[in-house]
Amino acid sequence: MHFPISLPKDRKFNVTGFGTNAVDFLIQVPNYPAFNSKVELLTYTRAPGGEVATTLAGLSRLGFRTSYVGRFGDDDAGHLGLESLTKEGVDVSAAEQIKGAKTQIAFIIIDERTGERTVIWQRDEKLGYREDEVDPALAEDCQVLHFTPHDTSACIRLAQAARNTGTVVSIDIDRTFEGVDRLLPLVDVLIASSDFARSYTGVNDERESLAALAQNAGSAVAGVTLGERGSLLYVKGDFILTPGFPVPGGCKDTTGAGDSFRTGLLAGILKGESLKESARMGNAVAALKCRAVGARTSLPTPEELDAILKKM
Repeated sequence: MHFPISLPKDRKFNVTGFGTNAVDFLIQVPNYPAFNSKVELLTYTRAPGGEVATTLAGLSRLGFRTSYVGRFGDDDAGHLGLESLTKEGVDVSAAEQIKGAKTQIAFIIIDERTGERTVIWQRDEKLGYREDEVDPALAEDCQVLHFTPHDTSACIRLAQAARNTGTVVSIDIDRTFEGVDRLLPLVDVLIASSDFARSYTGVNDERESLAALAQNAGSAVAGVTLGERGSLLYVKGDFILTPGFPVPGGCKDTTGAGDSFRTGLLAGILKGESLKESARMGNAVAALKCRAVGARTSLPTPEELDAILKKM
């Protein structure tokens, strides 16, 4: 089964992303600390992250033309985040630094034994977009518009413009935002955490909650990421379950694994692969990302991705 919507041709960018960027402070500990305890950290790293920014960096590294629309603070973290995208080849002409704002940050505690992480984050309100602050034309110059719904009214405006011009709309969502009921019907590719599918639909069963989410939203493709178990898609009444890939050398950090899955999935769709193969690509990119600490540190090259796909 292939992606059921035709991608537009002759667009400047393959994917334009709108939404979150961040700078992560990654703290690796021998085991997750108990309440009211002390634990000595093993390593400490500062690295760029953020859901949309990470997905775009991954796509750019795989050879796709990408553009980022979003806001950074005018602080040191903002300079780092903006420069990191530029180095990856992401077009940042529609990004901006806001005077007096602080770039979104996250403190991430990583359990060395498993690579699982806990995220503590903060986003400055000055980084948000009102509906009238986004240019709808940004959605007309790409094949896929990919976003997180933090600034929901602005996302709705962009998604409506995308729909009007045949641009495919993709969302990365892990919690409910105000106005999300108006946004989801405009989304073609809806990839969420399994926790979101359950909480949004009120259905506990994994497959039933995904089916309910897809039917409520009306998305062409809906899916949930399942960690090391892989991913589950729902398309036209059918489920596509694809197993995860072992992490080469063992899992060091799961930060950004879901964002990386979206990198591989969108790459497969853009290349015209079947949805099953696209999901395999998503699982493979996520596994390769987990090789090192940081959301983007070990995002794969095309050669690395091809090698792991051929092994399984």
